[in-house]
Amino acid sequence: MNKLNNLDYYFITYDNISRNGNYSAVKQALKAGCHIVQYREKNKTLKEMIREAKKIKNLCSDNVVFLINDFTDVTIAVNADGVHIGQDDTSVSNARKILGDDRIIGLTVHDEKEAVEAEKLGVDYISLAPIFATNTKEDSGIPCGLEILKKIHDCVNIPIVAVGGITKDNVVDVIRAGADGVVAISSVLNSVNVYDNIMSFIKIIKEVKN
Repeated sequence: MNKLNNLDYYFITYDNISRNGNYSAVKQALKAGCHIVQYREKNKTLKEMIREAKKIKNLCSDNVVFLINDFTDVTIAVNADGVHIGQDDTSVSNARKILGDDRIIGLTVHDEKEAVEAEKLGVDYISLAPIFATNTKEDSGIPCGLEILKKIHDCVNIPIVAVGGITKDNVVDVIRAGADGVVAISSVLNSVNVYDNIMSFIKIIKEVKN
């Protein structure tokens, strides 16, 4: 997918830890130059999710990838660019059957085996999680570390997004290890200024890549 060529900082909404709420945080992320936004919501009704997702999608320009976490029905309802699923969610084949060939499908993986299988299944990108220890998700699992990231980078040809415990202090090592983009939920959404934090991440990432 050409839209994934601009991958650097990957923004995920996380309403329960966001200081200013999803809508404000997304506006700041987009202003900072973020090109990919994932709407993640676990605690609202389907109707509420569709309403909020539509509102956020309307903020995104044509060069921004807007994805929905888990819910293919919400993806279709708001005409999002695609869906991101986990190992325990709907299968990749089922998601592709529902969404068609033109929408993006991302899949969370935790090791080399899952990464290689994900590419065989035809996903457009993978997210590797968690890279480091994180308290954002209670069920995040055992950190895989930079060595696994390096190995996965060497054996797949699709974009890799690194997730879990990423900060401005370690993001250089993460990009050098082979990540195309990063997610830094806690260190960004817990901050007073989402815009400045994402700007800093994007600046560091671009400098390492160049």
